[in-house]
Amino acid sequence: MQPNSTLPGARDDEAQADALLTPPADPLLRLETFLPYRLNVLSALVLRALGRIFDDRFGLAIPDWRVIVTIGQFGTLTAKQVGAHSHMHKTKVSRAVATLERRGLLVRRSNKADLREAFLSLTEEGQAIYRDLVPTAVDFADRMLADLDAAERVLLESVLEKLTARASVWAAEAPAGADDELD
Repeated sequence: MQPNSTLPGARDDEAQADALLTPPADPLLRLETFLPYRLNVLSALVLRALGRIFDDRFGLAIPDWRVIVTIGQFGTLTAKQVGAHSHMHKTKVSRAVATLERRGLLVRRSNKADLREAFLSLTEEGQAIYRDLVPTAVDFADRMLADLDAAERVLLESVLEKLTARASVWAAEAPAGADDELD
């Protein structure tokens, strides 16, 4: 048997293998510097850490604590209002509401004017969890920002507001049925 280097096509195979290991001289896009990707990675890392804290301390999944915080912030709301404020799909809100209702953390009241929807409010136990959850969330956010000075925090807030406003315009222009949910 001949050595691999003398087999027909062997050099082509070696060249292809080398090409796989060698990045192109000028890639069209470097994923690690692409802003939407970086924002998604940051979001995933933050949600993973925060989700673990809320699960360990309160037994709440991410959609559950978003519903609790949204209702805690605004008071009585419909599921549609919760979804709009928290950018969660209606099925995810519905599942979270059912879970929280089973746990006795929120109650539904029928809307007599529109029987298709219900008003959601936190029970006393739900309000207690909300009051315990808020300092945990605020502390987490403070620790995230610990390496930023006051000017950087102000700048970050300004940049986030501008990026959110721009993305909101684009999202509003998206075709009907486009995914409008935050993970």
